[in-house]
Amino acid sequence: MYIYNVTVNIEKDVNDEWLQWMKEVHIPDVLATGIFIDNRICHVMVEEEQGITYSLQYRFKDLRDLERYQKDHAPRLQAEHSKRFQNKFAAFRTILRIDHEDQA
Repeated sequence: MYIYNVTVNIEKDVNDEWLQWMKEVHIPDVLATGIFIDNRICHVMVEEEQGITYSLQYRFKDLRDLERYQKDHAPRLQAEHSKRFQNKFAAFRTILRIDHEDQA
């Protein structure tokens, strides 16, 4: 199992709009691709002068699925985000492998 992690620092003046758009539009569009099992939004607990930082985490099963997402879906979805919040955010992506999960 893996996590596709997108870390985003969003400017404070658009934070509420961004968070609402992420929950109502962007994340549902990402999940509608059928690649990801689930997702979570985590607030990165750091004090920053500019912006608020979030970790958007999407779980998936196979690296080939992520490759398909990056090829077939990510360019369009990232372009929509960039157009809507142009010059208001910084983002980077990482892939995490889950080595252990409690089954509580």
